[in-house]
Amino acid sequence: MKTTPWFVKGDINGFFGLFTNSLTNIMTALGLLIVIGMPQDIVFKKITPALVLAVGLGNLYMAWAAKRLANKSQHENVTALPYGVSVPHYFIVAFGVIAIVVTNLTKEGNMSTADIWMTAWGVGAAWSFVEGLVMLVCAFVGPTIQKYIPKGALLGSLAGLALTFIAMNPAANVFTTPAVGMTCLAIIIVGWLANKKLPFNIPTGFLAILVGTILGWVMGIMDIKTLSNSFSLVGFSLPGSIFGSFINGFKYISPFLPAAIPLGIYDALESLDNIESAHTSGEHYNTLEMLLIPTVLTIVTAPLGNVFPMIIYIGHPGWKAAGARVGYSIMTGAGVIILGILGVLTIISNAIPLVALVPILMYIATVIGKQAFGTINKKYYPALIIGLMPFVASFMMLQINTILGNLGTSLAEVAPKTTVPLMGFAQFGSADILVSMMLITITMYVIARNFKMATVYSFISAVLSYFGFIHSSVFSFKLYLPPITHAFWGYIGMAIIFIIAIYFQPETNIEPEDE
Repeated sequence: MKTTPWFVKGDINGFFGLFTNSLTNIMTALGLLIVIGMPQDIVFKKITPALVLAVGLGNLYMAWAAKRLANKSQHENVTALPYGVSVPHYFIVAFGVIAIVVTNLTKEGNMSTADIWMTAWGVGAAWSFVEGLVMLVCAFVGPTIQKYIPKGALLGSLAGLALTFIAMNPAANVFTTPAVGMTCLAIIIVGWLANKKLPFNIPTGFLAILVGTILGWVMGIMDIKTLSNSFSLVGFSLPGSIFGSFINGFKYISPFLPAAIPLGIYDALESLDNIESAHTSGEHYNTLEMLLIPTVLTIVTAPLGNVFPMIIYIGHPGWKAAGARVGYSIMTGAGVIILGILGVLTIISNAIPLVALVPILMYIATVIGKQAFGTINKKYYPALIIGLMPFVASFMMLQINTILGNLGTSLAEVAPKTTVPLMGFAQFGSADILVSMMLITITMYVIARNFKMATVYSFISAVLSYFGFIHSSVFSFKLYLPPITHAFWGYIGMAIIFIIAIYFQPETNIEPEDE
């Protein structure tokens, strides 16, 4: 019987890619907690063990699921779905939840500093738990979404996510230190895009990281003192229950629920997109089962101290093209757990320059974009391009808000003083993945001259916008008449235009090939 081996040579490539990606995301997430002032013993001795357990077990399960699929389908080249920490959310958990709780409790002055941080940690864990519950609901409606949303909309929104949140910050890092970053990028392009055999059959990912690390130390980018100080954090730590702080966290969580619910939907939809990406590659994983893995591990590890939601990662086609199969997921899962529990993640992060790792993410973005444009008819390309735009707006606003926060001001204060349509960009980019999916779906139906379905999805988008699920950072079930600047009216206007189109020369509406 044909099946995918537990380990193949390409798994080495995949391991250096996925493991470094996971390691980068984990260290960035933990680093943000350090930035806001959380004590390092909480970060590395308490949160890290629970976090790496969620990441590691998920990767091990993905490997087992891939092996099971290979046995069932009798295919020799099944690739496990990549999996890890939800990237956009670690910014939100750190700055939008934990840091705000700390600020508020400090102003009240009723707790000691230690109690404040314990409480804030509990709120972060409770927030992640609630997001997991939202993901749980979405897991059961995921197959329905897959049925009624065109494949182009799912993959197109994935391409937008890849272009901005996956590739842009890495690209900025590359060009901040181009001597290292561009050299590593060149190795990635030669080895993975040009499929050029490298000297001594060295895996592409390994060679890029090795060369980047050597250049980083030779050029003085790395700091030996920082590396030596990180050894003080080494020590065996297992996840333990923080049930008291976790339950206490729910007392303070209500102001943050408006963000947790749409972000839970966001995570589920992104995972769904990535499952669809694997389906396009011919690997038909069970959608519900795959959606449940990050969901269950998010829920289970929150009471153990993990504050970061899990997700199925973008990039399955890229790892498949790089030759990775099952073993890369096993090595990543086991490696993350071992290093996290032993407390040596900080040593690794301080030994390897970040700029040597991030070109791999740029490669993944190119593969995702290629897949999105390569699986649909060329006439729908304009729909995909429109679908990229919300992500550009969202990414841009994230950078702008970060700058404004550093300057001690806010969007509300600055927007009236500039001719740049900041509020428009903010509305366009809010809930970017769902906005992208809806706009691509509407535009694809319009291109196909199926104006009835375009009208239906315009009204659905209007309802989503009205209640704040899209084009807003908060949602509300209150009945009210939105201002004329609200996106709700825009979707109503689109629906009216499409209704007119239905009855204007109706015999030209639906193209035969799309019926």
